[in-house]
Amino acid sequence: MSDESAPPPGSRRPRRAPRAEERKLDPERSCRRLLDAAMDEFAAKGYAGARVQDIADRAGLNKQLIAYHFGGKEGLWNALNRRWARREETFNRPDVPLDEVTARYLHLALDDPRGPRLSAWTGLTGAEPEAEREDLSDMERRKQAGEIAEELDPGAVLLLLTGAVATPAVTPQTVRSVLGMDPTSSEFREFYTEQLRRIVRRLAEGAGPEGHGNRGGDANGSRSGNGDANGSGSGDANRSGIGSGEKRERTEGD
Repeated sequence: MSDESAPPPGSRRPRRAPRAEERKLDPERSCRRLLDAAMDEFAAKGYAGARVQDIADRAGLNKQLIAYHFGGKEGLWNALNRRWARREETFNRPDVPLDEVTARYLHLALDDPRGPRLSAWTGLTGAEPEAEREDLSDMERRKQAGEIAEELDPGAVLLLLTGAVATPAVTPQTVRSVLGMDPTSSEFREFYTEQLRRIVRRLAEGAGPEGHGNRGGDANGSRSGNGDANGSGSGDANRSGIGSGEKRERTEGD
């Protein structure tokens, strides 16, 4: 017995508007679920590979709610960047030393590697819109304050620290092969945090005639270092890593 209400084979089902009960859901909760689901999909597939339907399915909501709340996939991407910028303002403050800021970014990446992985996807797929220059004012201010040596370029330092933070999340096999440690372990977290702190503090030292540091200090790191670097939390579409810069918004559609 045939179902006369079923669509013909091969045809597409008409789009369904959100049901009344879906519209009555707490808008803030719905937006949060959609943003979290979008972050999962973007990190797993990149911006170009993520599909609105998959994001909605992961969130357990109607696809039309994405258009209703965000205007589409591009709006989700931009909303994630705004959410990250608000989070970043809470821990990357001018009064926080650079080694502490770096440790906080590291802990964010270790606690939620989706942000660095999304950044890697964006670079590999070429899905990034025309890049704008990163705001280096914070790094330049830190250089003037003596946290970065005179002969070091703030942009180069930013690239260095971004890579150091992202590597355990993006290429965890590198951690295993170089250090013989599990990048998700507390042992690695403690050891690498302290090593990064030591490295960042060395950035303030000028190079001597032979290219060696001209200031004293303990450069012997150990895997039992006791670095304290709080600042964990869920990651967002953080594509620039260390440093306070305006996040670029997408201008491309689905």
